[in-house]
Amino acid sequence: MIKTPYLLFLGDAPDALAAKVAQGIKDWRPEYSIGQFRMENCNADMNLPDMDFDAAVAAGVKTLVIGVANRGGYISAEWQAELVRALRAGLDIASGLHNLLCDVPELVSVAQEEGRELHDVRVPSVEYPIASGVKRTGKRCLAVGTDCSVGKMYTALAMEKEMLARGMKATFRSTGQTGILITGDGVPLDAVVADFMAGAVEYLTPDNDADHWDLIEGQGSLYHASYSGVTMALVHGGQPDALILAHEPTRKHMRGLPDYQQPSLEELRDTALILARVVNPDVKVVGISVNTQHMSEDEATTYLEDTAARMGIPATDPFRYGAGPLVDALEAM
Repeated sequence: MIKTPYLLFLGDAPDALAAKVAQGIKDWRPEYSIGQFRMENCNADMNLPDMDFDAAVAAGVKTLVIGVANRGGYISAEWQAELVRALRAGLDIASGLHNLLCDVPELVSVAQEEGRELHDVRVPSVEYPIASGVKRTGKRCLAVGTDCSVGKMYTALAMEKEMLARGMKATFRSTGQTGILITGDGVPLDAVVADFMAGAVEYLTPDNDADHWDLIEGQGSLYHASYSGVTMALVHGGQPDALILAHEPTRKHMRGLPDYQQPSLEELRDTALILARVVNPDVKVVGISVNTQHMSEDEATTYLEDTAARMGIPATDPFRYGAGPLVDALEAM
């Protein structure tokens, strides 16, 4: 188990979105988030106390969590030097990067010398089966996005919180590094061999009570040239009964792909339904989750009202305004 509480490593993150792992932990596990460590030229800020490693240890921190999801998931030489200092100071390290801590000889050596632990959460721990497509009992909901990093995980977590408050049966199912660090369990889906990804999602969401909802953490986007494969695995392995469309309306282009534009919500709806009906002919798009963090109050409310009227289904920012309308839609199914 990863020891808590955490110091969140922001490194030299170029912007807030690059530190989405840290942001997710801070928002959903604030009791674990004692402080942040930022290098020079870091442009992310979790509004937590800035701490060096010695101060963090003195404050009771047990683990430095790499809170940055950079393109390619690599550990730079500059990061490596800081991580070594963290180990020397007495901290364990946890990471969800593709560049595994256990593959960096210096980190392994120093951790052994200091009696510290390295946790790579993006390492599959199960031999997952190939997907069967067999219908499972229980219900499943999946958020699919017009782009990466638009709030699919936040949507599922907010819906779980609301559903449990109503006394409904619901479980958030983690499929990425941030979700696993928040919940302590899940499938690191983008680290699973491609042929087994859909099977891993079936494994994650097994038979359940007829009135139980699995809220599957979404990944990537069907329209993203880099990360569409993981989304397809979630759609087919998840066999969703309900789809939520997730969108961030202020984006100028696809995340990391300046030559590509996001699809419209209508295009996403129609494409997602065609693909999801392969494994569940009764699937429905029931709501829209809009990330309005870069919009004013008036802009956000107007956009949500206009979008709901145009699409004919509820639209909300579940983190800003609550997931009530989305949960109402599930209850009505």
